[in-house]
Amino acid sequence: MGNIAPDGGFQLWSTLCDALSSQDLLGRLTGTLKVWDTARHLWARLRYRGMYEILDYDATLEITDIKGEKAKLTRREHIRFLQDNVVAIHDHAWGDGEFLCNYKCQPGVPVDIYEDGSRHNILISLRETKNKGDEMELWVERTIKNGFTGDEEWLETEVDHLMRNLRLAIVFPKGRPCRRATLSRRSTGQVTPLPQKHFALLPDGRGKLTWETRRPRLHDCYTIKWAW
Repeated sequence: MGNIAPDGGFQLWSTLCDALSSQDLLGRLTGTLKVWDTARHLWARLRYRGMYEILDYDATLEITDIKGEKAKLTRREHIRFLQDNVVAIHDHAWGDGEFLCNYKCQPGVPVDIYEDGSRHNILISLRETKNKGDEMELWVERTIKNGFTGDEEWLETEVDHLMRNLRLAIVFPKGRPCRRATLSRRSTGQVTPLPQKHFALLPDGRGKLTWETRRPRLHDCYTIKWAW
């Protein structure tokens, strides 16, 4: 039986580590992940049967007092329709406190609001017919009363349509900044602390937390939790 020199195993391990850390291999792994992400997105798109997709989703929660008793949620969605003869769409809302005060949308008119478990569905009549390929920007604004009165609070977004870009922002009142925040995903159960790059100080002294992602997974739920 042959013997291996004492440093032979070390040399082999060193060579393997060098190979794993090489830019070439890292580049290939990165490329493979990008291909996988693209393939996953295309598969979801092929299976998708929704009335429209969202090209850009931008939601901002502005808490207007240090007690968290009043806040305003403004959302913009750039929508592209995937079916013909669409005359109405649904919106959804849930949370603590009175979360559907002064509900407004543009374009369209909210014609019905009904409960579905812990959530509320809002039926929006578009007041015109949309066909496949048509695009529009939907703006929704609502006031939330007594919804963020705790020392720890949350903002949750569920991806119920195909979406390309998702951006969330929370503006905190002057005098009560966010001390720390995390992002969690329902599909993975993963909780990730949000580092300093997600926080900014506005010129008027208010703090702002932002987070964004591309191609969020369909039917996934993203929750920002914060302490302030």
